[in-house]
Amino acid sequence: MNADSPLRILVIDDEPAMIGAVAALVGSVGHRVSAAYDGHEALRRFDADRPDLVILDLAMPGLDGIAVCEEIRRRGSTPIIVLSGEGEEAAKVEALDAGADDYVTKPFGKDELLARIRAVNRRRTGAPSAGAASGTLRIDRRRHEAWAGDDLLPLTPIEFALLDVLLRAAGDLVSHEELLQAGWRGEPDPDPLWIKPHLARLRSKLRDADAPLPTPVRSLGYRLIVPQPAVDPG
Repeated sequence: MNADSPLRILVIDDEPAMIGAVAALVGSVGHRVSAAYDGHEALRRFDADRPDLVILDLAMPGLDGIAVCEEIRRRGSTPIIVLSGEGEEAAKVEALDAGADDYVTKPFGKDELLARIRAVNRRRTGAPSAGAASGTLRIDRRRHEAWAGDDLLPLTPIEFALLDVLLRAAGDLVSHEELLQAGWRGEPDPDPLWIKPHLARLRSKLRDADAPLPTPVRSLGYRLIVPQPAVDPG
């Protein structure tokens, strides 16, 4: 599926009017919508429908949005956009730490939400280009896959983008600004606080695969200490 294909979007919110508004908006540009009104129903629907993208409210009865986000992230790398009335920084950080790819505050602008869906989808599909390998790490940008040796890494779209820019740098420093541009392409004002939780999860996955790890350079950015990457033919 390319970045312009219609998506199967699961909208999770305990307010039917909000689900209706989001469904009408995304449906107007060709996406298909399924709905869930509480956390437990959301996980059942997610397993049944295998959506391309999830739009998730945080304040729900029973299993709340953070728990749902964590459970969906355990199941794989499906992009998650949190759509919440909670605008405090702490809530945003908690959602991003739980695995969300983006955070939109209610009330939201229609064009903004559609733009964020497009941005997340671009990160999910990746740009068509040659693959690259570095040490035990290998990225195939055409297939949007990252490998450590023979192990396929279960990366989210943002984790993939961050690893890609670190590999391209071939051990040179990648600044916080460059990481934000890579991970949140199309986002007009990305928050530097978003970097740390995503890199922490990326480090954990790389550590489990016994692969090179991103190393912080205080107040400046990160570098990945690996041999010069080689470009795969094709």
